[in-house]
Amino acid sequence: MAEKKYGAENISILEGLEAVRKRPGMYIGSVGTRGLNHLIYEIVDNSVDEHLAGFCKEIGVTLNKDGSVTVEDNGRGIPVNIHPGAGVSAVEVVFTILHSGGKFGDETYKISGGLHGVGSAVVNALSKYLKVTVKRDGKKYTQEFERGKPLYALKETGTCPKKDTGTTVTFLPDDEIFEKTVFKAESIRSRLHETAYLNPDLKIDFEDKREGLECKEVYYEPDGLSAYVRELNKGKEAVCDIVRFSDTVDNVEVEIAFQFVDVFEENILGFCNTIFTQEGGTHITGFKTKFTTIINQYARELGVLKDKDANFTGYDVRNGMTAIVAIKHPDPRFEGQTKTKLDNPDAANIVAGITGTGVTHFFDKNPDQLKAVLECALKSAKIRKAEEKTRSNMLSKSKFSFDSNGKLANCESKKPEECEIFIVEGDSAGGSAKTARNRATQAILPIRGKILNVEKAGIDKVLGNAEIQAMILAFGCGFLEGYGNDFDISKLRYDKIVIMTDADVDGAHIDTLLLTFFYRFMPELITHGHVYIATPPLYQVKPKKGEAQYLYDDRALEKYRSEHEGESFEIQRYKGLGEMDPEQLWETTLNPETRILKQVEIEDGILASQVTEMLMGSEVPPRREFIYEHADEAVIDA
Repeated sequence: MAEKKYGAENISILEGLEAVRKRPGMYIGSVGTRGLNHLIYEIVDNSVDEHLAGFCKEIGVTLNKDGSVTVEDNGRGIPVNIHPGAGVSAVEVVFTILHSGGKFGDETYKISGGLHGVGSAVVNALSKYLKVTVKRDGKKYTQEFERGKPLYALKETGTCPKKDTGTTVTFLPDDEIFEKTVFKAESIRSRLHETAYLNPDLKIDFEDKREGLECKEVYYEPDGLSAYVRELNKGKEAVCDIVRFSDTVDNVEVEIAFQFVDVFEENILGFCNTIFTQEGGTHITGFKTKFTTIINQYARELGVLKDKDANFTGYDVRNGMTAIVAIKHPDPRFEGQTKTKLDNPDAANIVAGITGTGVTHFFDKNPDQLKAVLECALKSAKIRKAEEKTRSNMLSKSKFSFDSNGKLANCESKKPEECEIFIVEGDSAGGSAKTARNRATQAILPIRGKILNVEKAGIDKVLGNAEIQAMILAFGCGFLEGYGNDFDISKLRYDKIVIMTDADVDGAHIDTLLLTFFYRFMPELITHGHVYIATPPLYQVKPKKGEAQYLYDDRALEKYRSEHEGESFEIQRYKGLGEMDPEQLWETTLNPETRILKQVEIEDGILASQVTEMLMGSEVPPRREFIYEHADEAVIDA
């Protein structure tokens, strides 16, 4: 093969905002719904920064009828004078130049969530149209952009009372960039409500003006984190009161609230400068480590722990805990533009110190509450030891059953980055998949029927489920996360875990059950982007002349019929994967060159947890109410 030429002429230089349009995922995470909603959050976060600086008391977010969004605040307003280095207005600089803004110096913003200074420019680059209006010094100024490029220079467009200040941004997402441009109000409302909890003096007005979806909400939470914990624990029996404390060390502000409830799971949320750190970080590590140490000290002092070498694990002492750890850091460091993990080493020490003082102060004054928390830890430890026994029995079994008894048919490669595992329901589909697959890189794991609904089951039943055991052993990254503390994502044997079920209601139910299991017990599989859902076709159409085509839903079939009206063709409806021969299954669902895979993402971790509990849990009335309320919104996802 001829050597490809590689020289200076092969190096691309992207001018202005071209880089953002070329690689949008680098800046907003994805071009799906999560990335679409992230545009709103970038602009809202800028307004929140104005609030944190002490200049903004109210933010308005409106989903307009035409699909655009308007974000308005009563902060100081973006400066309108000419930037000395750029030769254009500061407004134009903020919306057209990456890494510009007032957040890189200490004079303007002491605390900022929009650390990277790219938010406004990125939103502008990914919008078909954007308009910004600034009220400042008794005047109104306006500038409009199209796909990141200014249509005209900032101009004065009117007057206003001198006390009226602020910035209004209206933008329409670019349908050339995003897979869909329809905002999901539920996720946006959840994020805005979360922001109000974290900023007790801030009022946020939300309005959806879209036809059939009209609603108005006002989010104002003067009780702050206490109200947030109370909301998260709604419907659960409290074991102790809500504990809340705060302090400032080295210009880092820390506020923590927690409560124990009768649900044996851990729910700890971290925030830095009002940004939800979905993957945690140093602030969460500091809190967890110190809290575990303190509870073990109390347990030993009170004789709850008697063995000198015995300690409660972190899982023991935090089981049943709902906690929020919120810090405001003048110089935060995140992993990635979407800010999912905090990386400041000093945050761990500062949070640990404040946690030690706050927790000790509360429990010293409330010995009955301490006793209740220690009883939770003791009960959790007993459950853990029983689980460890079950785990030992489970892990003593052979790690692989190569194509025997309908279980794992492993692939030949041992390089995780090139390996995939397909979870297939049924012997028939499993047999076809084993024949059709690429044996070098594709493993097949058949499961029988619908797996256990882990949201309703106790851990003993989860551990005893044969299908769940098979998945744990096949993935190779250890036991269930949080239950034994040896889950290690780096040991995962497959880069892609693909759920491959029939394209019908039963298949969708199996998808949901599997996703519930992954989300509750192996969430890192999802957050690290390893979980996918295969998209098998629903139909094959064979015209008398021409090639056969695969169609993936009823809408595609209707479109085909309208485009081939008057022509003669046969329609084959696939009732299940088992009806496809190996060649068809490879061509449509397994072949990386032609298949369609949907990557599973978590857009809003808090909302995801609440919806999972509601839809998959034991309480029927909330589920029935949700279905009644949202039945008209159900759509077929193409």
